[in-house]
Amino acid sequence: MLALTRRKGESLVLNNNIEVTILEIRGDQIKIGITAPKEVPIYRKEVYLQIEDENKAALNPDGMAALKKLF
Repeated sequence: MLALTRRKGESLVLNNNIEVTILEIRGDQIKIGITAPKEVPIYRKEVYLQIEDENKAALNPDGMAALKKLF
């Protein structure tokens, strides 16, 4: 993991086309802004992990058998 120090108003650039800017620092919370092309999906990690789990469950062979029973 790369750890960088940034102050309010400072940014970093990822992959030449994604900019992450520190907008606000309040206590132990940091508000960030992300500028990226529309085709780049951006998720909070907990949401991303839920999507990943749902996708794995959809591929589960037991799930397919249950789905076939519905029809």
